[in-house]
Amino acid sequence: MIMTKVFHGDCKKIIAKDIAPASINLIVTSPPYADQRNGNYGGIHPDKYVDWFLPKSQAFKDCLAANGSFVLNIKEKALDGEKHPYVYDLVLALRRKQGWRLVDEYCWHKKNCYPGKWPNRFRDSWERLYHFALNPNFKMRQEEVMVPMGEWKTKRLANLSQTDALRDESKHENGFGKRVENWVGRDMAYPTNVLYMATECSHKGHPAVFPKELPKWFIRLFTDQGDTVLDPFAGSGTTLIAALELGRKAIGIDTKKDYCKAMKDIIRDLS
Repeated sequence: MIMTKVFHGDCKKIIAKDIAPASINLIVTSPPYADQRNGNYGGIHPDKYVDWFLPKSQAFKDCLAANGSFVLNIKEKALDGEKHPYVYDLVLALRRKQGWRLVDEYCWHKKNCYPGKWPNRFRDSWERLYHFALNPNFKMRQEEVMVPMGEWKTKRLANLSQTDALRDESKHENGFGKRVENWVGRDMAYPTNVLYMATECSHKGHPAVFPKELPKWFIRLFTDQGDTVLDPFAGSGTTLIAALELGRKAIGIDTKKDYCKAMKDIIRDLS
C-alpha cells in the first residue's frame, strides 16, 4: 500500500517532530475559518487569526520541497454587517512577513449552494483557493487538467482569416494578442482558474467537508505519482483519500481524535 500517515495534534508541533524538512511536495488544506465551527475547533476570532496561523505556515515552509506548492482554501467572515478582512490580512502577511510567493487565486464555484436570505447581502456561491510557492520554478503539470476546447472551435477554426495566422496585438499593445491558427487540430485547452464543483452533501462526521474532486484537481496539477501530499487540517480525510486514489503518498494531521480515528478507518478500508 502507498505510504499514509495520520497524526493527532497541533500541526506545527507534528511537522517539527515527525516530518522531514523539504519532504512534502504539496500542501492542500482548508483550516478552520475565523469564529466558525466553535464546537469542533474552538473558534479563532478574526482579529487574532493571522497571529494564530503564521506559526503554522512557517512550519509548512520548513517541510515543503523547494519546487512544492501550498494551496489554501479559506473564506471571509461577515461581522457586524460587513466582511471582516482577516483573509486579506493573512494573505498579505504570508507574502510580506514569511516570504511566500502568491502565485494565483482560484475560485471554487459551488454549483449546488444552499439558498438563504440576509438583510444586506446575497448567499455565497464560491470560495477562494490561494496558491503559494517558495520559488518561481515550482512543479506544475498543466496537461493533467486540460479541458475540451468546446464547440466554438468547429466554426471559428474552419474559416481562418489572414490575420488569424499572425499574433494579433491590440492597438494598445497590452500583451493580450493571440494567434488563432495555433488552435487548429487541438482538442484540449488549458482550463481557467474557476473550478465548477458541487459541495459535499454528506456530513461524514465533519461540519465542513469539501468535495474530493477539489483536492484531486490540485494534486494532479502540482504533483507526480509517488509524491507526498500533506493536509495539516485534515478533518474528514478528503485530501488523503484523493491523494491515495491518485497514487500519491499522504499525510494528515488534525487536533480532533475522533477525526484521526475516522481517517485511519477510511484508509484501512481502502487498503
